[in-house]
Amino acid sequence: MKSARRLAKRAFRRRERRFLAEGPQAVREALRIPGGLAELFTTAEAESRHHDLVVAAERAGAPVLRVSGEVMAELAQTVTPQGLLAVCEFVDVPLADALRNRPPLVTVLAHVRDPGNAGTVLRTADAAGSDSVVFTDASVDPYNGKCVRASAGSLFHLPVVVGPRFGDLIPELKNAGLTVLAADGAGERTLDAAIDDGVLARPTAWVFGNEAWGLPDEILEHVDEVVRVPIYGRAESLNLATAAAVCLYASARAQRGG
Repeated sequence: MKSARRLAKRAFRRRERRFLAEGPQAVREALRIPGGLAELFTTAEAESRHHDLVVAAERAGAPVLRVSGEVMAELAQTVTPQGLLAVCEFVDVPLADALRNRPPLVTVLAHVRDPGNAGTVLRTADAAGSDSVVFTDASVDPYNGKCVRASAGSLFHLPVVVGPRFGDLIPELKNAGLTVLAADGAGERTLDAAIDDGVLARPTAWVFGNEAWGLPDEILEHVDEVVRVPIYGRAESLNLATAAAVCLYASARAQRGG
């Protein structure tokens, strides 16, 4: 229990290469990865409600530790724990592995600090068919509890790369045949124009930045193009996850010829 509790801190997660995933959806997706689930904590009520998951964890060879509601409340990172908490092995892959097969769509999070936003973008990237998601060294830890919860299991679905410097990342993306587009309000070309001009039909890496202050100049200077999502109404801007959804689905549609 002490070992599991320590995984709430990034330093311990890095050292152990393990993280916490709470709730039945996260447990179900972790079980789909051989060896992905290391331990499972459950309350009696949750075990009764999700008996299939507990049995699956036992069959996978993961120790199942039955604890009281009070202990679960200490371990969980939510106000209302769901009664199932998994200790999972890290799932990230090297950048070279993620780019080896020259993927058509990659999502890059640069300077994204809010874990809820990052997890939601990860979930959105999964839904839009992105081949991988890259968290640069200036972004939040994808194994942060709030990020894991916001991803709704998508953390276990597609290759995730953690920690490359953006300056080192750009040449690797371009060498993999990807056009690197930054989504930013400062872009001269609109998303509509990028669609009409056939830009999004190419293999693309979309770069998304901090919701509050966007992408820094040192990033904007090194991408192939800066694209802005047009605002037709009076809203000041779109939030990060919404902008990412619009851009990624536009690329998915263009690449599929629809």
